[in-house]
Amino acid sequence: MSQDPMHGPEPAKGHRSFAVDSLATRRRREIVAVLLFSGSPLFESSIPLSVFGVDRQDSGVPRYRLLACAGEDGPLRTTGGLELRAPYGLGALSRAGTIIVPAWRSITGPPPTPALAALRRAHSEGARVVGLSTGAFALGAAGLLDGRLATTHWMYAPTLAKRFPSVHVDPRELFVDDGSILTSAGTSAGIDLCLHIVRVDHGPEAAQALARRLVLPARRPPAAEAAQGPQRHLDRSLPEDIGADPLAEVVAWALEHLHEQFDVETLAARAYMSRRTFDRRFRSLTGSAPLQWLITQRVLQAQRLLEVSDYSVDEVAGRCGFRSPVALRGHFRRQLGSSPAAYRASYRARQQQQAAAAVGQSATRTKAPVDVYPPRLPQQRVRPPQ
Repeated sequence: MSQDPMHGPEPAKGHRSFAVDSLATRRRREIVAVLLFSGSPLFESSIPLSVFGVDRQDSGVPRYRLLACAGEDGPLRTTGGLELRAPYGLGALSRAGTIIVPAWRSITGPPPTPALAALRRAHSEGARVVGLSTGAFALGAAGLLDGRLATTHWMYAPTLAKRFPSVHVDPRELFVDDGSILTSAGTSAGIDLCLHIVRVDHGPEAAQALARRLVLPARRPPAAEAAQGPQRHLDRSLPEDIGADPLAEVVAWALEHLHEQFDVETLAARAYMSRRTFDRRFRSLTGSAPLQWLITQRVLQAQRLLEVSDYSVDEVAGRCGFRSPVALRGHFRRQLGSSPAAYRASYRARQQQQAAAAVGQSATRTKAPVDVYPPRLPQQRVRPPQ
């Protein structure tokens, strides 16, 4: 039987055959294939290459074997115009127990059909498949997210949910571990998910060793460990190509005037567009409705003021453009899973814990380094492998 995942009989529906089980045992998870496409962001693509492609056994990090695979004919060009030549093609996916799609260039267009077939075949044979940020769109196009919980960059979450209605999209999660399918939110959350994979494969000590080598926290420290739920993270970033669009000036103005009370009609007028045209252009550019984007930016601004100022919640609401403290509390809880007051209290408690831990660490520098970040409520939703 050919090793190319594009060929060979499909496994029977409803049960796993002996041949599939044998393939699953041959697919060792420490063999990691990173599926690269032209037009993908260089930074996102480099995350799994850096985590799994460097031998750090001298630091106590178990070794992975990396297979950088081209998902389409090359050379592959990144968003910065650099050309990449991957040493492997889709056939190498048949050897990997972990397959990572670090990004997909389009939230509206499907990846190449051969790449989707390769992903489906690999998963049916027992491979663990991971989508970082917009890589979730490739997994969705392959049908691997159907009926599952998944996440992606919050800005593209509405598009993911609309394109794949059977997927349960939660943009508030840093990453989701659904057993054999894993997805993450924005750029930094991709690092969190890669560290989580190391933790699952080799335990917390290995993840801590890798985090120290990369000068990262082994687990993202929480800003809200309140009873209301785990910490939520928002991202202020916008697509890289928005800088070349006329709407960039309107977006920049909105970010500079969040303390003022204005609405989407104001933004549309500044762009010299009707509300309908503005909504359509904004959504096509960012993947998000302008009203939702504006609310998210106001919540993010409130989050930062709660962290660095002593303003009351009512004052924070006014300085972030909310018409009332009630509006702030409602949007804040929906997007961050906590009330503003509880978020501030938990954030300050964590700051005190970190300061105390730093003092303790400096007093015992002769000891081996440890992960000084306190335990947190789970940021990921984990379902055991099927």
